Amino acid sequence: MSWQDMYVSVDALQVARASAALLAAGAWDAAPTELNCEHASSVTLFLSYTRGAAGGAFDFQIQVSPYSADGLAAAGAAVWLMQSVYLSGGVVPGADTVSNVQREIVRYGSTAVGQEGFIYGPVELAVGAQRLRVRAREAGVVGTPGTLQIEVMFS
Repeated sequence: MSWQDMYVSVDALQVARASAALLAAGAWDAAPTELNCEHASSVTLFLSYTRGAAGGAFDFQIQVSPYSADGLAAAGAAVWLMQSVYLSGGVVPGADTVSNVQREIVRYGSTAVGQEGFIYGPVELAVGAQRLRVRAREAGVVGTPGTLQIEVMFS
């Protein structure tokens, strides 16, 4: 691969989720699109959502894999890992500090009828991330799911 090919593959806008209705009953996407991100240090998401009903909202979750293929994972290792949120604990003299970390799900609540677009990021990718996918689900009116498209740009 030439440096020009690598440059285009890293900086071009890519479709992470083609425009389609979210699954009913609040189910996560069954097979999110996997994108190669091995040469990237960050990702920016460009999201377009049209609610299915008033009160529509959706969740999304950025997942990365340190493996270029599922079969390369060691026995017992998680193939897809989620972004996380960290909260530092309070420091008290003479005692260890307990801090909290939790996997992150991001929720967007619609504010209007019609398509709403927004940008999320840039998000720093974990060192060694080989692949990325973004899964999504309807989180507002799960009986009337909205439509979502997600494009990403790596840098």
